[in-house]
Amino acid sequence: MVLVPVELLRYRKDNGRIASDVMNYEKLNGPLDEKDTAAQDTIGTFLADKDPEKMETLTSSIDHIGQNEPAIITTDGFLINGNRRKMVLDALRKTKGRPEFAVMKVVVLPGANDPGGPPTLIEIERLENRYQLQSEGKSEYYGFDRALSMKRKIELGFSLEEQLRDDPRYANASEKEIEQAIREAQRDFLTPLDCIDRYLKTFGRERLYGSVSAGPSDPEGRWQAFIDYSIAYSKHFKNPKWLLTNGVDEEDIGALEDAAFKMIRLRDLKGLPKIHMVMRQLPKLSAIKESRKELLKIADEVDAVLPPKEAVDASGKPLSPDTNDRKWVGRYQPNIIHRVKKALEIQDSNQEKETPIALLEAALRKLTHEQMLVENLATDDYGKARQLAANIQSRAKEIEGEIYHYKKKLDSLGKKK
Repeated sequence: MVLVPVELLRYRKDNGRIASDVMNYEKLNGPLDEKDTAAQDTIGTFLADKDPEKMETLTSSIDHIGQNEPAIITTDGFLINGNRRKMVLDALRKTKGRPEFAVMKVVVLPGANDPGGPPTLIEIERLENRYQLQSEGKSEYYGFDRALSMKRKIELGFSLEEQLRDDPRYANASEKEIEQAIREAQRDFLTPLDCIDRYLKTFGRERLYGSVSAGPSDPEGRWQAFIDYSIAYSKHFKNPKWLLTNGVDEEDIGALEDAAFKMIRLRDLKGLPKIHMVMRQLPKLSAIKESRKELLKIADEVDAVLPPKEAVDASGKPLSPDTNDRKWVGRYQPNIIHRVKKALEIQDSNQEKETPIALLEAALRKLTHEQMLVENLATDDYGKARQLAANIQSRAKEIEGEIYHYKKKLDSLGKKK
């Protein structure tokens, strides 16, 4: 471990904590040159804005007890970990002027002239992954940035299983346990990210991840809405049995996703449940023919982009993404909210209609459905199907007996009169 002047240390743009900010910036402004002073200031701003509360806590800690854990740097001064510690030391050095804040404890990785040579890009990614997971086996990254970091590492050849093995919780996991962990990571991070990529493509904003969410301190972040939508999409919209049971045409799925993305873009459904709660209800809303029609009207009536004349400022320059969003919301908000409100009202009304007679009629329709053919059963399902049929028969007899009992009581009361 050595002490290095803080001003000689530099931030890496390929930092999982700020993945969305960097991608968004480079899409709008071109590549960030890490060696450039202005680029370093930009990356520093991303880090400072990502989670202000944690920055305050870290500042207080270093101010009182100093830097405990050394950072890790490459020979040319780029930080593998310790970015926020450098930022805090920089700020304390300028505001308090104490000499201990002018240097940073670091471990320097091998260079070109050292045995083994400098680390490769994927080795650097492995190091970052291990350090950001070392605290109680939990990533401190915001979920959205964690997903982007995972995806970038996979594209570099660092598999999801290898990434998870760096987590102390899975270091000695069995094959079954690691397979479950992979499924959970896919569900919680990568599948929602796939939905986000389709969302951005819908609105012509590929890689503009900053228009989705700024981070955990962003009260209007859309990340949770995409988690809930991705579950609805995977478990229901991609399930042929669910589509068949609920009479949803496969051709409607694209339009339902379009409507969902437009609701998520609106973000604030004034007077209605929060957007992520609406995404949780999306399968139920889509399963009811009348409420599904209202959602499909959103896809049909609301354009993904503003008219060309409204998408530019007075000088003809394209609006910034944030300004474009505000104008888009102002134009389409009333329509989207009206349709969502009607769909929710239809759902509520439909639930109220689930009287015993309606439920019996629905059960009979399913049992007499044209697809209810025993010859289509998989051989492995024979035992389960027979048990279900026996349970249905038993419950049907119970209901018939209860109805007979109540009808007999009613007839008896009529005779007494």
